[in-house]
Amino acid sequence: MNIATIKQVLTSDNNASALPLRLIAGIIFTAHGSQKLFAWFGGYGLEGTGQWMESIGLAPGYLMAMMAGSAEFFGGLLLILGLLTRPTALVLAVTMLVAIFSTHFANGLFMSNNGYEFALSLFAITLALIFQGGGKLSLDRILVSKLN
Repeated sequence: MNIATIKQVLTSDNNASALPLRLIAGIIFTAHGSQKLFAWFGGYGLEGTGQWMESIGLAPGYLMAMMAGSAEFFGGLLLILGLLTRPTALVLAVTMLVAIFSTHFANGLFMSNNGYEFALSLFAITLALIFQGGGKLSLDRILVSKLN
């Protein structure tokens, strides 16, 4: 990967509109990932989450729990920092699509029925970050300025 490609991935809009999206989504993803990985905040950890994932057909469950938990936890941290925002948002968008269609879609839209509205909201946020990047207040912007 050359410098021009790296700059293209890291370059973003020069406004602060991505900051609230990054911070809120980053906190949510980090918290949900920590439930899966470490059993924090009332989560079930890798073993419990892996068993549940296996039960809904996402096999091998332990590996799927590790992948989803890692994407959410580490991806959330990267969003908070605004580092590698576009590729991170892409990984998280795919993670949300898997959650929507493997778990929530059959239950309809509303969260009260375990529907997909929350995952869809996070999907929309990650799409916005893919399009605009980390924004003015991100480590991506600092890295691009150093590469110029």
